[in-house]
Amino acid sequence: MSVLPLVFTSGWASGINAYAVVLLLGIFGATGLTDEVPASLQRTDVLIVAGVLFLCDVVADKIPYVDSVWDSVHTVIRPVAGATVGALLAGQSGSLSDIAAGAVGGSTALLSHFVKAGTRMAINTSPEPFSNIAMSIAEDLGVAGLVTFAMFNPEAAAAIAAVLLAAGLALLIFLWSRIRRFLRRRAQRREEKRLAAEARARTSSPPR
Repeated sequence: MSVLPLVFTSGWASGINAYAVVLLLGIFGATGLTDEVPASLQRTDVLIVAGVLFLCDVVADKIPYVDSVWDSVHTVIRPVAGATVGALLAGQSGSLSDIAAGAVGGSTALLSHFVKAGTRMAINTSPEPFSNIAMSIAEDLGVAGLVTFAMFNPEAAAAIAAVLLAAGLALLIFLWSRIRRFLRRRAQRREEKRLAAEARARTSSPPR
C-alpha cells in the first residue's frame, strides 16, 4: 500500500494529538497541497470542531495533572481517531486494505498514546510546571513538523516516526521503573513518619 507510510505517521501523531492531525490533514487537503486527504476530512464543520478541540488540548496539555486526566479521557479517542484517519487515507471501500490501514493507524496511535501518557505521569512527579509546558510544546511542534513532512516525503517521515515510537517505548519502560521506585520510597517515608509520630505520642502520653 503506497499510502501506508502516511497512515503510520498519522497514527503516531494521532496518539499524541489527534485533533492536530485531523486539522492539519484537512487544511492540507482543502488548500490543494495534497490529493491524499479524503474530502470528509476537508469539510468545514470537521475543521471547525477539530480546531476548537485542538485549542482545548493545547491548554489542558500544559497544566500539571490536568494533562494526565486529559490523557486518560483520550485513551480511547486517540486510537479510534488514528484508525479512522488511517482507513480514510487508504480509501472508503471497506476492502481488506482499508481495514489493514485502520488497524495500523489505530495500533500505532495506541502505542504512542501510552508513551505520551506514561511520560506525563513521570513528569508530574516533579513539582515544577515548566517541564510540562516544554514537553507539550515539543510534542505539538513534533506532530506539526512530522505530519507536514509526511506530505512531501512519507517514507522518510514514517521512518522517523518509527524511531520516535521505539525510543518512546524504551523511555517509557525506563521511566516506569523510576516511577515505581519513587512511589515505593514515598510510601516508605510516609510509613516511617507515621511510626515516628505514634512513637512520639506514646512517649509523650502521661503514665496511668
